[in-house]
Amino acid sequence: MANAFWLDDEQWAAIEPCLPKNQPGARRVDDRRVLSGIIHVLQSGCRWRDCPTVYGPYTTVYNRWNRWSRRKVWRALFEALCAVSPNDDFHAIDSTTAKAHRAAAGGKGGRRRKPSAARGGRSTKIHAVCDSRGRAIALEVTPGQRGDVRVAIPLLAALPPPRVCAADTAYDADGLRSFLIERGTIPVIPNNPTRKRRHPFDRTAYKRRNLVERMFCRLKDWRRIATRYDKLARNFIAAVQRAATIIWWAD
Repeated sequence: MANAFWLDDEQWAAIEPCLPKNQPGARRVDDRRVLSGIIHVLQSGCRWRDCPTVYGPYTTVYNRWNRWSRRKVWRALFEALCAVSPNDDFHAIDSTTAKAHRAAAGGKGGRRRKPSAARGGRSTKIHAVCDSRGRAIALEVTPGQRGDVRVAIPLLAALPPPRVCAADTAYDADGLRSFLIERGTIPVIPNNPTRKRRHPFDRTAYKRRNLVERMFCRLKDWRRIATRYDKLARNFIAAVQRAATIIWWAD
């Protein structure tokens, strides 16, 4: 199949040692083929049942995806393979909205696990931090109406503090600025026009914030990231983590 995705030797050499061992159930066969099938579905946006037969039965591909999402295997792969350099001098944080397809409605688990129904329709928000090379190093998914600054500190706290952290005006909050300064990080955040007490702002350093915008563009080239088809938030964040991992190793 001409348009089929296959993990190359370098990508597989990085991924294979991180795969879970001694898992319950029947013995797994051809992990590389099944994982390539999962990535094909996430990139193309097709239904799981439309997964090309070159990857094996679509039920095998989907079940592997769903079960490893439930066991947080995809999250573990992202954290293992997208390691943060403690010497990285620049981070940028932002969010983007992904429209939720009507198929994403009806998931179990309460409002926290579902897309939000806002004025613009059902949506999910992807929050991310990128490094100085424009690669995702921290990810979170929330309902579409969740404010950006509420997610910022939990995302940044899990990372080594950089010298500079850039963000747009949505992150102009005294609490976030204080958090960054206490960690030894210079906040590069424009002042909100309504702010009375103005903070120093480095316009030259702020130009590097485009790294996080370009990172979101690469993520949204994956059609199952640009549009949320998954009912469960854990499956959608797993898709984002999987895409970010492949992009990290493809760059």
